[in-house]
Amino acid sequence: MSEEVPLTPVGRDQIHKLESALLIASIFSPTVLKELENSTERLTWIDSLAVAAAALARERAKMSIPQIAEELGRSEATIRNHLQGKTKAGQIVRETYERFLREGVKIPSAIELFKEKYGELIEAKPEETEKLKSELESVKSQLEEYKSKTKEYEAKVEEYESKLKDYEKKLSDVKSVLSSVIEALNKLSSEL
Repeated sequence: MSEEVPLTPVGRDQIHKLESALLIASIFSPTVLKELENSTERLTWIDSLAVAAAALARERAKMSIPQIAEELGRSEATIRNHLQGKTKAGQIVRETYERFLREGVKIPSAIELFKEKYGELIEAKPEETEKLKSELESVKSQLEEYKSKTKEYEAKVEEYESKLKDYEKKLSDVKSVLSSVIEALNKLSSEL
């Protein structure tokens, strides 16, 4: 990634940069690449890594577990398990973050990693090339879907924040009116 990725993000853009970097670097780690070879578990792995990366990026931005769970649409227990490394995905994402702390954020391009992992197959078995390209497209599609969901969650959070501000304003107005009524009642009762 050519842009600088903050390891302690402030604001949505920085959270998303860290989240994306964690997800991409974790997906292309040797452990995950090996796990992804098992096609029955591929989507589960991608989803778990995406949630773990999103949770860790938000935790680094000082969001609480309930806030993270609400924003990501997952249970607090799921978020806590990822953040505490009780899940394999949580462990991998945490290791990726710790590597970023030690070495800086270094993410080889997906093409470089793909060629490194599958280069021999591409040259040796052209028929496998199409299968691998299809699998790569599937992974890309999952990532795009995840980005889309993240944007939906952001829009909902912004909507809720706006409604909360409206309710706070209305509550303040009601308190002001109530205070005036109480003052008038007190004045009336003292005159009687």
